[in-house]
Amino acid sequence: MVPGRPPVPDNPLGLSWHDSALIPMLNPSNIMEYFSEKSNPFFDRTCNNEIVKMQRLNPEQLTNMTGLEYILLHVQEPILYVIRKQERHSPTQATPLADYYIIAGVVYQAPDLGSVVNSRLLSTVHHLQSAIEEASSCSRYHPSKGYTWDFKNGKSLPAKKEVPVREEPSSLFQRQRVDMLLAELTRKFPLTVPKPIQPAPESAVEVKQEIKTEKKDMKPPPEKKPRTN
Repeated sequence: MVPGRPPVPDNPLGLSWHDSALIPMLNPSNIMEYFSEKSNPFFDRTCNNEIVKMQRLNPEQLTNMTGLEYILLHVQEPILYVIRKQERHSPTQATPLADYYIIAGVVYQAPDLGSVVNSRLLSTVHHLQSAIEEASSCSRYHPSKGYTWDFKNGKSLPAKKEVPVREEPSSLFQRQRVDMLLAELTRKFPLTVPKPIQPAPESAVEVKQEIKTEKKDMKPPPEKKPRTN
């Protein structure tokens, strides 16, 4: 066993590995160096990649070698990388052995078809067995009536208590990647600021003021009549 590397279990499908210090800096140019870290239990140090690295050769020399090698199979920036482990026979022929996917800096081994089918079959058998046990608890037998079903008084299986899911805080890598994706979407699809609606100019309403003049009847003052004694 290599010092500093955790032991590889018999079933590596339940194993994962990551290096928190290098996760924020991952990109297609350094993802293979990240995968070839000494503490990564999925990396075989007897592969041709390690020989090319130790001899400081061009990585393109891998196609001219035979034996075990790792290649970068698929990239979906900024979060998904797929690395394939294969046996090289000639420059044009290689046999795939295993695939590894890196999501948010965490390395997992992709399950093979047999493991997927086996897992689905075990899950199906478990649910069928639970249904049969629950149905059997509701069956009743009477000598004159035979078997009957009593779903009202039947003892059902105890319900499992739902454990509240604890939400974990986001990591620095997740926050940086989300900010980068939002900035890229903002550049591609800039927000169009609607123009403010200008109010229509009010038509000048001429207010005509009519000056009404009242004509008063100008009557002469009454004549003064002399007094008679």
